[in-house]
Amino acid sequence: MEAKIVNYRLGRHHQYNHEMILQVDGLDNRDKTKHLIGRKVLWMSPGKKELTGVIKRVHGNNGALRAYFEHGLPGQALGTKIQIIEK
Repeated sequence: MEAKIVNYRLGRHHQYNHEMILQVDGLDNRDKTKHLIGRKVLWMSPGKKELTGVIKRVHGNNGALRAYFEHGLPGQALGTKIQIIEK
């Protein structure tokens, strides 16, 4: 399953570089995305380096997800596709 990286998680005064907001095509409801919590995600850099993270929770009511990465993702990852791996 694929998702799109929409943005970093943002606060009023802070940007959380280790957390990314993901949007899955076809899932536009909070209840439809709850089953994806706990799954691993994999992003492939242009240099073929794999960065993995975990979906921690739902973000908002429109089907967005919040994924946590131990080392964070670079800014060039915004707008790219990310793979959601089966449990």
